Amino acid sequence: MANLETLTAVHLRTARADAHGRSAELILRDGVLRQSIIAMRAGAELAEHNSPDAASIQVLVGKVIITALQDADAEVAAGTLQVLTHERHAVRALEDSVFLLTTVTSVGTQDGPQRGI
Repeated sequence: MANLETLTAVHLRTARADAHGRSAELILRDGVLRQSIIAMRAGAELAEHNSPDAASIQVLVGKVIITALQDADAEVAAGTLQVLTHERHAVRALEDSVFLLTTVTSVGTQDGPQRGI
């Protein structure tokens, strides 16, 4: 079982010391489900990339901005869970940040993403 508080502290410390300002670890793998913890120093960026079939980001510490060509930019702060765009996007840390990235691969979308409960 992963302890998110411990992982957050370890990866934030590692990101602050890393030349690229990032640290990441795949912490859960179950069939098509993946969860990764990602830490980024303020100003660090994950360059534009394709989105998996389904994904969400839960910011544990700090604030990030998700930029996409088709969708409006989204600032996501600590304590917030956000469905990720299905378009190419980038993620930039506005503050030293740690987030939990949940992805599902190899699953087709029928009605698009569900936004909210």
